[in-house]
Amino acid sequence: MSKVSQSFRHFAEATARYSGKPGAFLGAAALIVLWAATGPLFHFGDTWQLVINTGTTIITFMMVFLIQNSQNRDSAALQIKLDELIRATAAHNGLLDVENLDEDALERIRENYRKLGARLEEEAGTSTDGSKVQAAQEKQEACKEMDEIEQELREQRDAEAAARKEAAADTGEEKP
Repeated sequence: MSKVSQSFRHFAEATARYSGKPGAFLGAAALIVLWAATGPLFHFGDTWQLVINTGTTIITFMMVFLIQNSQNRDSAALQIKLDELIRATAAHNGLLDVENLDEDALERIRENYRKLGARLEEEAGTSTDGSKVQAAQEKQEACKEMDEIEQELREQRDAEAAARKEAAADTGEEKP
């Protein structure tokens, strides 16, 4: 990592950490009160209003980038941790790159887990043999659904890899 990237990362982390504290809010509130108190001195003129508008716009603009940088790192770290948990357990390995799926596939997976969760809640309330058989069947169906989704993901990854390979071959042919 370059020195500039490392410095920006440290600055972004510190800014995100301190801007979320009560002292930062109180400081911003005090600044607004001070600005409002100076209104009569400047006759509540356009320049007086422009000062606060410009200041808040610049701060907001800069904070968007700093907070987004921090959020991106946090999300990436969390995703890596979740991937490791999935890899290390008996969970479906097809979920390792679930963040790359389209909305339809994600919704199918969510619905599958909702069904499993609802069934587990229902199962906890009853313990008859019939409900156990039904629960086992539903779990099996859910696993089958996950297997289908994993197969679709493999096919999607294979198609994307083939498209990248074809694109690389096409660009290689165009060179003199």
